[in-house]
Amino acid sequence: MLHFDRWKIVLIYILCVAGLVYTAPNFVPKSKLQDVPSWLPHQQINLGLDLRGGSYMLLGLETDALVRERLQDLVNEVRGALREVSVPYTGLGIKDGGVVVTITNVADAEKAKEAIDALSTIVAGNQFTTLPERDLLVTADGQQISVVLSEAAKRARVQSAVQQSIEIVRRRIDELGTTEPVIQQQGIDRILVQVPGLDDPGQLKALLGKTAKMNFRLVSNAMSGQQALASRTVPAGTELLYTADQPKTPVLVERRIMVGGDRLVDAQPGFDQRTGQPVVNFRFDTAGGRQFGEATRDNVGRPFAIVLDNEVISAPVIREPIMGGQGQISGNFTVQEANNLSILLRSGALPVAITVLEERTVGPGLGADSIRAGEIAAIIGSLAVVAFMIASYGFFGILANVALILNIAMVFAVLSVLQATLTLPGIAGIVLTIGMAVDANVLIYERIREEVAAGKGPIPAIESGYNRALSSILDANITTLISAAILFQMGSGPVRGFAVTLGIGIVTSVFTAFTVNRYMVSVWLRRRRPKALVL
Repeated sequence: MLHFDRWKIVLIYILCVAGLVYTAPNFVPKSKLQDVPSWLPHQQINLGLDLRGGSYMLLGLETDALVRERLQDLVNEVRGALREVSVPYTGLGIKDGGVVVTITNVADAEKAKEAIDALSTIVAGNQFTTLPERDLLVTADGQQISVVLSEAAKRARVQSAVQQSIEIVRRRIDELGTTEPVIQQQGIDRILVQVPGLDDPGQLKALLGKTAKMNFRLVSNAMSGQQALASRTVPAGTELLYTADQPKTPVLVERRIMVGGDRLVDAQPGFDQRTGQPVVNFRFDTAGGRQFGEATRDNVGRPFAIVLDNEVISAPVIREPIMGGQGQISGNFTVQEANNLSILLRSGALPVAITVLEERTVGPGLGADSIRAGEIAAIIGSLAVVAFMIASYGFFGILANVALILNIAMVFAVLSVLQATLTLPGIAGIVLTIGMAVDANVLIYERIREEVAAGKGPIPAIESGYNRALSSILDANITTLISAAILFQMGSGPVRGFAVTLGIGIVTSVFTAFTVNRYMVSVWLRRRRPKALVL
């Protein structure tokens, strides 16, 4: 146990030096890190919301809209299915949370039910069973057939919308240039967003609160928006919308969409070369560019509306065909508004509207107080542990303290390399690791004391102490590591931060307290060759 192969010695030195090197940037101001050569480590630990300050939001998805949209699609599907089998019907529509249709002839009722049944598909089973479930429940009451969504179908749609919304929210926040935002599902239909370092929740709310469903439509030439508003009726195939700026102006637009926003591949803020006003330059994919070019070619001289979330943000006149799939959106934007709009268009549209349920801002002053309190706790805990080990085990306690310092350095190094986010519970995990790090040394040293008391010499006593303590060390740390893994898997936010630092600390403490400490003891034994062991 006290003999080390050369490769093991080299590995120990490499890991210890790497721990110190990768920890060092955390003690250097960020302004000074710019002068550090690129080949040297320069990554620092990211501070979480409670340490650095920033914005916190809890978002809720309007899941009822998902069901309504599915039912509207289902009406069209039922209509198509009945036409395909040539079954006459009446009263097709949405009623009482489902789709209802009345079959004209009683003899066609069974055939109609079978055609509608064929629209149903299998979705994943629920959490209690692996049995397949269908997304539609079809029932017949005489000539009336009712179709409702199953609970499995509703769960699947909500889960899909949440996951898609999380990815879109992440893309929007990443465009802000923030570091390590926390974006995760909370409950069934909620999303938790924490953005450290962002002290403007209004900007975040403006980005996340918009669905960002954009399309390009022609402005109707049947009448003006003011005339449509005064007459309280609109021609068929048109819709009355309002401009986004103040005061809001009515605009009558055609329902037919020239080009959908899903055809956009890029959007960047810029400035109009003639007026110097902020604008958004956009670019379509190949199919979208072709559609946009044909639409502008056929409608030269007519205004077209750029509609975002049912608001007209711009309605320019088509002066000439716009070929090449590129265009420009202008609308009396500020620089910030143009930047936000380009972010929304690049990140894509949310599948459902989002409501801000809770928002708050954590000031950097509170974070500074938390850091200071964490530093004080870490210092007091470290000094207490160091003093106890020296008082209890003398020189061997000093070796244990050296291993403890290396352990803390390795924890910070791993967090820096992983670019993990350190939160206040994470600091608590590090403080707990400091206390746990010497547990292995205490077990080892007490075992050695027992061997010395039994009359063994220094080398047999030390070797036996390490051998007999190993199983206890592994048992204690593996059970704690399992607890940390469960906390990480089942917890969220601060709980995960605590689990990460605790898990990393367990692994590094076993290495430093057992392997590194054992190597230092073996070096001391070879050099001093003591006749008796005082511990």
